[in-house]
Amino acid sequence: VDASLVRFIKGKGGFTQKKIEEEAGVRILFPSSKEDLEVTVQGASVEDVTRAMEMIKALLDEAVKSPRLDYSHFVSLPLAIYPSLVDKLDNFQNSILGVSTCQLDGDIENDQNEDFSEEEEDKSCTLAEGSTVSVNLKVQDDNEHVKVVMDNLHTGKHTTQVAKSGLSDLRIDQSIFIKPKTFHLTVLMLKLWNKDRVASAIEVLQKVSSSVWDALEGRPISIRLKGLTCMKGSPSKAGVLYAPVELHATVMNVRHRKGKKSRRHDSFDARSIIKQYGSEDWGEYLIREAHLSQRFAYDDNGYYHCCALIPFPEILEGTAMSVDAIES
Repeated sequence: VDASLVRFIKGKGGFTQKKIEEEAGVRILFPSSKEDLEVTVQGASVEDVTRAMEMIKALLDEAVKSPRLDYSHFVSLPLAIYPSLVDKLDNFQNSILGVSTCQLDGDIENDQNEDFSEEEEDKSCTLAEGSTVSVNLKVQDDNEHVKVVMDNLHTGKHTTQVAKSGLSDLRIDQSIFIKPKTFHLTVLMLKLWNKDRVASAIEVLQKVSSSVWDALEGRPISIRLKGLTCMKGSPSKAGVLYAPVELHATVMNVRHRKGKKSRRHDSFDARSIIKQYGSEDWGEYLIREAHLSQRFAYDDNGYYHCCALIPFPEILEGTAMSVDAIES
């Protein structure tokens, strides 16, 4: 059992654990370290132990469905592999925060932020009222790659930055910006709470690899990022700010905010940011691979730990490609 699920077995003040032990006539022993994933059930008979295990399994099944259990992994399309895009995100943060690049870099590297909301990420993205997004998917001819263009048709250019003195009033601080080195498109959020589930997810990713290549017909796929909008709500009470693609590429998220806060109702005023960056052209980028990424874990390049990946076509060719699985 993953460490994140142990609390559901124990319950508040150990109430759930005691209830199972009393009803089944067993003793439940928990691992002494987070690396050890085995929970031991001791009983006088096989029947007692089996009953306790069934109770624990039912409890964990409910926990996995509950919003109280956060996501552990996700399928991502890395965009931080492009230094020019990382630089644009650095400049974006600098212009909003009004601080120098050297000041920002040191703090950003120390942040362990994520760009997910427990309930928002697995639902459809709802754009702010009045915003418009146009989607164009086209192949110019048989010798061209697939091109996705996502436009957010806001008006206005970023000619001034948000006054630093007013950032606290807008509830904007550095901690709610994503780390540029983790910038990506989110495809799917997952709750993989033990090694068996991670292995199953890797197996699924391997199986769909050939289907992805067949669907692309060997053509590379690129995407253009343009504009910014908020996920749900209104710009004056934004929770997540992202580049409007059919998936999403988050640039700010209140879940990363440091210090005490109410996560359910936390927000910031993004009206000035959207006015400045609503028509920002972030550029066009080749999507090179899809990752099964692990949250809260990072590889040496600063991106989320890759459990497995599917490479996408980069040149027009018909050779078959396989999934590279990477040990955790």
